[in-house]
Amino acid sequence: MLHSHTICSRDDKFEGDILDTITLDFDSRRRRRIKLTADGGMEFLLNLQEVKTLRDGDILLLEDGSGIKVRAKDEPVADIRSPDIAHLVRVAWHLGNRHLPTELMADRLRIRQDHVIEDMLVRLGAIVERLDAPFNPEGGAYGHGETEGHDHGHAHGHSHG
Repeated sequence: MLHSHTICSRDDKFEGDILDTITLDFDSRRRRRIKLTADGGMEFLLNLQEVKTLRDGDILLLEDGSGIKVRAKDEPVADIRSPDIAHLVRVAWHLGNRHLPTELMADRLRIRQDHVIEDMLVRLGAIVERLDAPFNPEGGAYGHGETEGHDHGHAHGHSHG
């Protein structure tokens, strides 16, 4: 079984052969060590030094120089739109204040479906659309590019409103 110890970022140039793809939801893309099966059936071991969030388009480098391309699986998400950018910024503040993983897009925000949060956003005047789509939230500022949730390793000096 081949091993992967390194991730080639989707922003970097990969020179090797892409042997297969692997399609994973967001939770399954946050790993350090796990046996995986690529979409075409090839088994390999992901064995990173630390937990990393795999992004859509990243390539898992295999020890033979080839790679497996990561694809973000469609999952239940909610797209959030607002009548203007100032309102969308306020909505983003409320999501950030709750430490919710959020994908930032040119004209909208995307979160995992959560009826409680969605109801709050509608009450705030946002337009919420439920759909199945890939979820690629921003990495946390304190997680060095990782989406760390609430445990981001610093003393809390900020208010939760």
